[in-house]
Amino acid sequence: MPDIYSIIPPLLEWYRREGRPLPWREEATPYHVWISEIMLQQTRIEAAIPYYYRFLEALPDVRALAAVDDDLLMKLWEGLGYYSRARNLKKAAIRIVEDHGGELPADVEALRALPGIGDYTAGAIASIAFGLPAPAVDGNVLRVLSRLFADRRDILSEKVKREAIATLAPAYPRIPEDASALTQALMELGEVLCIPNGKPHCKACPLADLCEARKQNITEELPFRSPRPERTVEERTLLLLIAGDCVALTRRPPHGLLAGMWEFPALEGHLKEEEVRSHLAALGIRPAALERGPAAKHVFTHREWRMRTFIVTLDSPQGNYTYATAKELDRDYALPTAFRTPLATVRERLSIL
Repeated sequence: MPDIYSIIPPLLEWYRREGRPLPWREEATPYHVWISEIMLQQTRIEAAIPYYYRFLEALPDVRALAAVDDDLLMKLWEGLGYYSRARNLKKAAIRIVEDHGGELPADVEALRALPGIGDYTAGAIASIAFGLPAPAVDGNVLRVLSRLFADRRDILSEKVKREAIATLAPAYPRIPEDASALTQALMELGEVLCIPNGKPHCKACPLADLCEARKQNITEELPFRSPRPERTVEERTLLLLIAGDCVALTRRPPHGLLAGMWEFPALEGHLKEEEVRSHLAALGIRPAALERGPAAKHVFTHREWRMRTFIVTLDSPQGNYTYATAKELDRDYALPTAFRTPLATVRERLSIL
């Protein structure tokens, strides 16, 4: 088995030669590292980059984030999904202003105490931004270690994660620049060479000669993950209420999935046309026309929405809803990615009017 200390020199040398010039690496301030790490949870690097630039342009520092209007925050986050991440960013920013003078604390435990910051993010900020010898262990790092040691244990296990942190911690460099580079090198290795799907690029890997999985020819068998539980399937019927150049919106409840986000009026289950008409009549809404729209599906981590849509044309705004123009949708209202397909239908209809 490789000595954990032996991976440090080749990994650092490889990273300094091959590391990608990503925006948050150009000026790795604590705030920039924090925002990028939260964005990169569940989001590909290429997809996150334009959001990162847009977010920093609007909210360049912790104090701006702490004071941001919730609707603007959601609009800036629109399309990234997992909106609780954005809400926790603001909660943490408020705490940082109140308790730390507007500066992220250079301490792993203090970082971990902030909303939305767990072990991995605390380690990433501490090591990358502050140069502290603090491991940051995510799926990429667990995959690298699983193959490096030919470890067949479940990488979704908290015990395995804790042991990975304990394994890396004593080997972390005490030189700040090296501690920062090591965290990024481990991430980079898992993202570009020791990849999760398909055959890893072992010939280009700086740790190839040390890797037990490569020696045993089992790289594609690792890492092991326990099967995820089946998702709950929920059927919904969306009402695209279009009145002139406006469409009806409503807010979701303040707690739970997509809390406080805007959405199109929705009903549980897959309703038939006559059921939709009865529902509208009960609300005192009189449609000028009603037709089926395209179906849509969205997969969350633990549930799946299967959506049926109805396009309801109104002579004037009706019902207890907020009506927005296409321009206002772009500027003021953040709709979750779950509604990408119905939103495209709405945009098309509004553009015709």
